[in-house]
Amino acid sequence: MATRKKQKTEAKIDMAATIRELANEKGFSEDSVKKTIENALLMAYKKTYGQNENAVVEFANDLSWVKIYSRREVVESEDDISDKSLEIALEEARKIKDDCVVGDTVDIEEDPKNFDRSAVTVGKQTAHGALSENYRDSLYNLYKDNVGEIIIGYVQREYRRNIYVDLGKDGKVEGVIPAKYQSPRESYEPNDRIKALVVEIKKTNTGVQLILSRTDKDLVRRIMELQVPEISDKTVEINSIVRDAGNRTKIAVSSSRSDVDPVGACVGLKGVRIQNVIRELEGERIDVLEYSTDPVQFIKNALSPAEVEKVFIMNEELKEALAVVKESQLSLAIGKGGQNVKLANRLVGWNIDVKTEEQVAEMDLSEISGTRAAAEELFSNTEEEIRTVGELSGVDEKVAETLKNAGLDDLQKFEDAVSNGEIKNVEGLTEEDIDAVQKLVGDSVEFVGDAEEDTPSAEDAAGDYEEEYFCPECGARITLDMTQCPVCGVEFEFEDEDEE
Repeated sequence: MATRKKQKTEAKIDMAATIRELANEKGFSEDSVKKTIENALLMAYKKTYGQNENAVVEFANDLSWVKIYSRREVVESEDDISDKSLEIALEEARKIKDDCVVGDTVDIEEDPKNFDRSAVTVGKQTAHGALSENYRDSLYNLYKDNVGEIIIGYVQREYRRNIYVDLGKDGKVEGVIPAKYQSPRESYEPNDRIKALVVEIKKTNTGVQLILSRTDKDLVRRIMELQVPEISDKTVEINSIVRDAGNRTKIAVSSSRSDVDPVGACVGLKGVRIQNVIRELEGERIDVLEYSTDPVQFIKNALSPAEVEKVFIMNEELKEALAVVKESQLSLAIGKGGQNVKLANRLVGWNIDVKTEEQVAEMDLSEISGTRAAAEELFSNTEEEIRTVGELSGVDEKVAETLKNAGLDDLQKFEDAVSNGEIKNVEGLTEEDIDAVQKLVGDSVEFVGDAEEDTPSAEDAAGDYEEEYFCPECGARITLDMTQCPVCGVEFEFEDEDEE
């Protein structure tokens, strides 16, 4: 082991308080602080002597001081020294250790005050830079798992269209919402409470900056998880979600249990749950619809609140589809500026063209595989007319013949005979026979009465017809006792025409 020269006045640097202060306030480990100080001393040594291979740094056990030594090899005389920073004459070495011989090594303590001034400056800069980098690294590691999570803070200021947020982390971490991540519907004042999604973490000169977003679709996902317990416990799954921030969001959900309605669970009783989400998004519209693995059904659902009559798969490979709606539903299906159909396209991953029944009737769909038959089915009002029991599919021939002989072969007469009990007078018919025919009639026949007889008078219609009402904003069905739409949240009131 090398012998060390003890100077009369040891160059002691009281480091304990500094090291512990950095460890406590900045969150560094003592080892990392010691390593930083060691590197700084070695850097200053190298700047002074041109190398530091023979430099040795030593700390007191209680961290009260730190020293740096120059380890030199013993040579015969001054004339044999080729580098004073690496070698020492035997005569000088024996002042440190009496019995040392040529080839031994001795450690000579260096006073940092004797280092080149620029070397000390470089060492300090190196130490400061290393500590700052360690500080940023420790903060980054602490918050890196927060990406994708919601964080709450208070608006500090707005500068160059960026909103800076106080996250209450003792100033160690700063939140910022860039202009591109701000919802056009929202505006904030200093000290306003704000809830946002962490999308990125950046290291800065002063610490760590969390990049926040109010436009990310996962912000809606996280808020839904907080508001809907069935989503949190995985009973209801959000299969797909698309968003036009500040305007509209569409969410496709499904349930792992047949007894749980996924849409109902998300909307909540009287729309309470979805209203809480809408409130968090400052009034942004939200459409919750049921997910389906069947693209036809999924496209129908995705175009809500519009009612779709039929969906044609025009090109399955290119994922092109045609949705047919009534004229009254066209504007609702397309949405303002095409917003509704655009979001539906993104939600299902298909290119959807929306047309009315009249527009489709004028199209030539014969070249589209499987579409002609579907189109004919859509626009054909022709149904097979069944008048007699004998025409029913699956009817017992003997039973049909018996009814015919009794003059009750006509379906309407058969139904009348059943109603007034005359059917029981027909010989050869059992109750089982009558029940079987009635079932076939119920499954296969829809009775259409005389137009004049079936058409109610204006007075009857006024008394029997219950008028339906729809939200003027999103088209959802509403009732007279509502003051707010359960889907989009728009407020309204009904006026009595008589009062006007």
